[in-house]
Amino acid sequence: MQNTLTIFFIGDVVGKPGMEVLRRLLPGLLLRYRVDFCLANGENAEGGKGMSSKLFEEMRGLGVDVITGGNHTLYRDKIIPVIEETPRLLRPFNYPPGTPGYGSGVFDLKLGDKVAVLNLQGRAFMPLADCPFRTGRSEIEKLAENTKCIIVDFHAEATAEKMAFARFVDGRCSAVLGTHTHVQTADEAILPGGTAYISDVGMTGAHSGVIGLHTESALNRFLHTWQGGHTSMAADDLRLSAVLLDIEPQSGKALHIERLQISL
Repeated sequence: MQNTLTIFFIGDVVGKPGMEVLRRLLPGLLLRYRVDFCLANGENAEGGKGMSSKLFEEMRGLGVDVITGGNHTLYRDKIIPVIEETPRLLRPFNYPPGTPGYGSGVFDLKLGDKVAVLNLQGRAFMPLADCPFRTGRSEIEKLAENTKCIIVDFHAEATAEKMAFARFVDGRCSAVLGTHTHVQTADEAILPGGTAYISDVGMTGAHSGVIGLHTESALNRFLHTWQGGHTSMAADDLRLSAVLLDIEPQSGKALHIERLQISL
């Protein structure tokens, strides 16, 4: 077992630009930071909404150990067999009973350590889901029977909801990392109980438009309340947004959290 685990969490990978960033940057970053375990939120990897089996396999081949999700994970029916088969592609744990797939998993590392990952979806301004606070803390307690190193992807709109959840589980898990808004926040911290926190890890993809979309496509929604037609992705100012964590595996406490945004 190691004295410290280095965890690399990549913020929402959006469309072809996001995948291009991963292809060109991720292998080198994993070596540079000597990463023990890599996660990425991939709910927008396929055309800006959803995931495909091809992209799942490609992300795994690039070095992503687990791909977390959110409200768009189940958008494409063809991904259902993959979600049902492996916990390495997660959807939110607090979806209703009977939803295909896994919301959490425990994963073995090469030197004998284990890392658990829990994916949750918030409820403020989001599609219906069970209470992430009650279901999330209950699942964290179960995961802790296998490992103290527990990473939570809290996929939610409201900053206050993410922050409140982190305070609710402080000391019970290693990190609560926010996703969904595609805008990286500057509030990374280690809470008093030893849980690392950031409201949103940010977006991996093109930053020249509006949260990954071409500016004109995004403006149509606000100026004309029109969401139909072709939605085009932004293409320029490619960046990878992530956080780097150092975790003490015996206690599960976070020792360090660093916010990263790397341009292609």
